[in-house]
Amino acid sequence: MPAPRSAGLIAVVMAMTSLFGLPAQARAQTPTVTHRQQQDPSNLTELRKEAERAAKELENATKALEKRRATFAAAEKELKTKLQALQQSQRQLAQIRRPVSELAELLYQQPVGADGIAPFLSGDADTDTLRAMANISHMVTVRQQAVEQTSALTKQTEGLAAEAQELRAGNLLAEAQMAAEIDLLRKQSDKIVKSLTAALVKLGIKIDKVGRAALGCNPLRAATAGNYPNGLIPQAMLCPLQQRGHSLRADATIAFVSLNEAYRRQFGRAMCVTDAYRSLAEQQSVYYRRPGFAAVPGRSNHGLGLAVDLCGGVERFRSAEFNWLEKNGKRYGWFHPDWAYSSPFEPWHWEYDPKIDTLL
Repeated sequence: MPAPRSAGLIAVVMAMTSLFGLPAQARAQTPTVTHRQQQDPSNLTELRKEAERAAKELENATKALEKRRATFAAAEKELKTKLQALQQSQRQLAQIRRPVSELAELLYQQPVGADGIAPFLSGDADTDTLRAMANISHMVTVRQQAVEQTSALTKQTEGLAAEAQELRAGNLLAEAQMAAEIDLLRKQSDKIVKSLTAALVKLGIKIDKVGRAALGCNPLRAATAGNYPNGLIPQAMLCPLQQRGHSLRADATIAFVSLNEAYRRQFGRAMCVTDAYRSLAEQQSVYYRRPGFAAVPGRSNHGLGLAVDLCGGVERFRSAEFNWLEKNGKRYGWFHPDWAYSSPFEPWHWEYDPKIDTLL
């Protein structure tokens, strides 16, 4: 039994702990049970949300990299234009230098010696002397211009070279950083999808040994499945349900599994499914077998992988199962369409719409 002083110390420590809470690291490691997790203990909806968010971040990063590359290409084009202008200036400079060398050659042939300087200074110089001196003056002027232009072109060349080096170095660094970020985001996205697939398997989704069916359970491919005609979605693009032999689009399956777990807690059994995705051939078969109770082939939501027909009590209008599903289904994106209340009357028919999924 602890001494009174020790007992008091323990009480103070416990009170301080309850007052200020756990350290930050401990709090970070302590899971928090949210209302959403209570409704969706398998956490499928949250995993799906994380997968979609990761995909969006990956898409934005990829677009940023493409934009960066486009900016660099534009800068490179501008730099190329400047370099072409510089080459043109150098050609013009070469043309300016040509008369200088011609004048030098002329003066070499007709030098102005000492005999020509004195008459020039006394004002008695002949025409050839005057012409030679004028040529010298012009050559000096032209040479000075050439020197000045050469200096300006040299500075411009150095500036453009430095600009090109800085541009390329900055682009290579930025592209390397963005490529690393994209690689990290891709790995995170893959990890989340794998966690989601593992959660589905744990809840009874049958995935073949090589994992082909897992591809259809990737929520990021749901939109891709929507690109196929009604009733012609490839099996690899569909995700199986817990109810063997039935499948839906990935996002619809994930939401349905979460709904199924909530239903199991309420009624002690899994939901009963008589039909889910229907191929075009299956739609035609149902249409002719049940005239008036099936959509025209190619127009059914079953052919989009977004509808199920239920049994186990749900098919009886205003049964406990029907009422519970009517009340709770929308929290998972599943609802009973207005037309199915009367025309035709199909209490068993339920559809999925991600826009009304309030868990997301």
